[in-house]
Amino acid sequence: MFQQIRLRTAGVLMMVTLLLAACAGTPQTPSRPAPKPESAPAVSMPAPAVCPPLQTPAPAAAACPACPAAPACAACPVCPTVPAPEAKPLPPKLQPAEWSALEGWQDDDLRESLPALRASCSAVANKPGWGEPCAALVILDPNDRGAVRAFYEAFFRPWQLLNGDGSDQGLITGYYEPLLKASRSRGGAYRHAIHAVPDDLLVIDLSSVNPDLKNMRLRGRLEGRKVVPYWSRAELDARAAELDRKALFWAADALDVFFLQVQGSGQVELPDGSRVRVGYADQNGHPYASIGRWLVDQGELKLEQASMQGIREWARANPSRVPALLAANPSYVFFRELPIGKQAPGLPEGPLGALGVPIAGGRVVAVDPRAVPLGAPVWLSTTRPNSSQPLRRLMMAQDTGGAIKGGVRADFFWGFGPEAGAQAGRMKQQGRMWVLLPNGVTPGN
Repeated sequence: MFQQIRLRTAGVLMMVTLLLAACAGTPQTPSRPAPKPESAPAVSMPAPAVCPPLQTPAPAAAACPACPAAPACAACPVCPTVPAPEAKPLPPKLQPAEWSALEGWQDDDLRESLPALRASCSAVANKPGWGEPCAALVILDPNDRGAVRAFYEAFFRPWQLLNGDGSDQGLITGYYEPLLKASRSRGGAYRHAIHAVPDDLLVIDLSSVNPDLKNMRLRGRLEGRKVVPYWSRAELDARAAELDRKALFWAADALDVFFLQVQGSGQVELPDGSRVRVGYADQNGHPYASIGRWLVDQGELKLEQASMQGIREWARANPSRVPALLAANPSYVFFRELPIGKQAPGLPEGPLGALGVPIAGGRVVAVDPRAVPLGAPVWLSTTRPNSSQPLRRLMMAQDTGGAIKGGVRADFFWGFGPEAGAQAGRMKQQGRMWVLLPNGVTPGN
């Protein structure tokens, strides 16, 4: 009986073990097997209880992933600023003035101006208003200082020249008539040509198309049926073989020829000691550009060193760079041969200016004819070269220049020779100008 109880107890324990394993959801293996009875009667074991499946909570729905941040928009392109059209500079103007406003008027010996005034009258006497003063000049006593002053004050009226912005000061530079050593034939040291006007240069006078374009001319050449710009200095140098057929003279120094073009006229000394004059004949139509400014921009010279003398010194130290230096100015001047000596009694001996009359050293200025009528007397108030010493003098507007543009702007003609060249090369002064117009003549008429 005890054996039966023991067997039953072992069976119950095994059943409990199996139930516990099933309930734990993990099959369990007893730590050791129950002893097997050798002859135990069959015991009917109840079916093991089945544990209900454990209810695992449904997994929480995964949160929707956050939308990725939208990439930043590319910066909108900045529209380029459209520059406002440059305002057209206002034209210079002349405003009425009194004789008392002319600084130093009482101090100048006006008798020295009469040869230059006679030259003006030889060109403008037939223009409106000029007949009376030019006729009075013929009978004026040129030695009576007081009478000469009274003549000007009786027949002319002063007008102060102003720039377009209303200012009354401007740049006054200087020029002169140089002397070059040259030959009529090429050879030896004479290798640099002074050219006459080429046959293919066209000059178109725009005043014939529009009177408002007075004193304006186009220069060019034909290319097929088109008129195109004429060759620049660099292009002309590249075409030297063709251009040299128009050589008047051959000079010994390329820089001498360049400065002859800047001055517009000069004297040529030939190997036999004789001299002739060359005067401005025409130009290639390209604007003047300062080679002194080019040297400053290149860092080769300081501004105060960029005089004619300073440029020559730089050229002597840098001979291989002289062609590039000269090419910086695209303008090119052509010449004609002229005699030396007085052209007419009572007129100055000098080169011909733009007015077509010989100009007198120390009494003539080159001007912009759009601002100052050629032939008119001009009272100039400035200072001597590199100095604060006043230079106040009656001049005659008888010439023009490629660099002389604008209202209060003038080029003082110093005359002929090295001393005149030294003065001209140093002159970069500020000054004021008054134009003397015949009574009854108003600006623009």
